[in-house]
Amino acid sequence: MSRLLDDLRFRGLFHQATSDAEGEGLARHLETSGRRIYAGFDPTRDSLTIGNLMPILLLKRFQLAGHSPVVVMGGGTGMIGDPSGKESERPMQSKEQIAFNVGRIRGLMESLLSFDGPNAALLLDNLSWLGPVSYLDMLRDVGKHFSVNSMIQKDSVRERLNSREQGISYTEFSYLILQAYDFLHLFEAQGVTVQVGGSDQWGNIVSGVELIRRKRQAEAFGLTVPLLTKSDGGKFGKTESGAVWLHADRTSPYAFYQFWLNSTDADVMSLLAKFTLLERAEIEALGVEHAKAPERRVAQHALAEHVTAMLHGEAALAQARRSSEALFSGDVSGLDAESLEQVFADAPASEHSKESLAAARLDILEFLVATQIVKSKREARQLIESGAISMNGRRVLLEHVLGEADLLHGRMTLLRRGKKSWHVARWI
Repeated sequence: MSRLLDDLRFRGLFHQATSDAEGEGLARHLETSGRRIYAGFDPTRDSLTIGNLMPILLLKRFQLAGHSPVVVMGGGTGMIGDPSGKESERPMQSKEQIAFNVGRIRGLMESLLSFDGPNAALLLDNLSWLGPVSYLDMLRDVGKHFSVNSMIQKDSVRERLNSREQGISYTEFSYLILQAYDFLHLFEAQGVTVQVGGSDQWGNIVSGVELIRRKRQAEAFGLTVPLLTKSDGGKFGKTESGAVWLHADRTSPYAFYQFWLNSTDADVMSLLAKFTLLERAEIEALGVEHAKAPERRVAQHALAEHVTAMLHGEAALAQARRSSEALFSGDVSGLDAESLEQVFADAPASEHSKESLAAARLDILEFLVATQIVKSKREARQLIESGAISMNGRRVLLEHVLGEADLLHGRMTLLRRGKKSWHVARWI
């Protein structure tokens, strides 16, 4: 199992381990196959982001190494909210919303982890064991093992205590105790001996390890991965349109593919190591090829294709690739309606009446002004004469009159000014 931890170090996925800094105790523990390793996930949204993909894949790596991953959905703790990394308290979610979110995320986990076979994954909702515990029992049996003095030294608590504007509520302050109790319950009920999570979870994980030691005089282990940031120090997983989500109805497969494809040269090798299941030799070979000709972006293409196929499947990857190629060439008329909606979801758009199209001769100059892609007919004429305007992938002529044939799939016309400025005219 030292090979597994060495591989995690190569991938930049080893930050801290309990028992000893180098993880030797954890490595010895993992020499016995079939260990159960858990990670918790917050269901306060109806999807997870690519930041959550790293711990999911960490569980997958343990599964491939002969261990059993345990996914814990925070149906109970999600109603409290983890203060780690948060500047203010999260809005409270209803039980019904949390239950809906858990169901959605369950399907996602089942697509990434194997729930069959000798190392089958297990998915649990901590509401099932936190819900029945009374407040008095939690204080008596668990709370007495925690020192307030040590709790306020945890980074997640201390940072909020120092904020005069927000502070921290007793509700959030209690989160650490609940998560520690999760580990104890999983240890007793499911034989879970290892918890993994982001480095911001270190305090919570250590508290669980300590609770197991005090209550059961047994050893458990924790492992954290570094929080992911870009090489320039910026937050990873954010775009101009917001977070990159793992469900296709929140971030389309095309947008997901483009996010990875647009990785910088400074970040791409690190992302290949962390977010793909490629072997070390394959990653290093891609690194050599990329260094020789970075303009070919072979590493970015490998990253985008592997992660998109893993999450959304080969068919969605093929569709995303076709859409990307069509957008680059400008020949978008052959794309299906779903692909067009994905590609141009964030493009500037305008709405126009189909009745006006049928009732009148709408020349191209009037149409361009109506879309506001140009400010005047004079500007429109100049751009058309210079070849800078195309419609549905074809150059526009001055004498063109719009008709039904200019509507792709009967509902949109795609205009491009120059090489990169697109506009979607929607007909209603």
